[in-house]
Amino acid sequence: MPAFAPLEQLNQALRENHPEAYVSTLHQALGLQPVQFGPGTSHWVWDATQARVLNPFGYVSGGYLAVFADELLASALGSVLAPGEFATTAELKISFLQPVPQGHLRGEGKVVRKGRRVAFVEATIYTADAALVSVVSSTWTVAGPAGDGPGRRAS
Repeated sequence: MPAFAPLEQLNQALRENHPEAYVSTLHQALGLQPVQFGPGTSHWVWDATQARVLNPFGYVSGGYLAVFADELLASALGSVLAPGEFATTAELKISFLQPVPQGHLRGEGKVVRKGRRVAFVEATIYTADAALVSVVSSTWTVAGPAGDGPGRRAS
C-alpha cells in the first residue's frame, strides 16, 4: 500500500477489502476478527470465550458486545469515507435481545445513510447457530479534511 497517514491506511484497507490490514492489538486481545468489507458493509467474527468478556452469570457482558458493535459500525462506515474524512460515534443504541452464552459470534454492519456531516449505521450480532442476539443503531459525526470539521465557525 502507498504511504498514508494511519487513518488513510485503515480506510484504504476497508475500501479495498483487506481485513488483515485492519486488525489492531485490541482485536487480537479480544479475539475479534474482521472477515470481509464491502462498500458500506462489514462482516466480523468473534471468539467470545475468554473469561474476561463474561459477566458473573457466565454470559457475554453487554459492554463487550458494545465494543464488538462499535467495530462493526466503524468499519462499515470507514469503507465509504472519502480521503481526508473521518467519523466518530455521536450516539449508539444497542438492544440486547437475549443473554449471549460464551462462544463464537458473528456480526454485520451496514451504512444506512451517509451525508456530508452525519451518518446512520446499523449492526446485527448473531450466535454461531444464527440466533439474533443484538440489534444496534448509531449516529456518527463525519468530519472533512483538517480544519473542515463539525463545529468549526466560518471566518
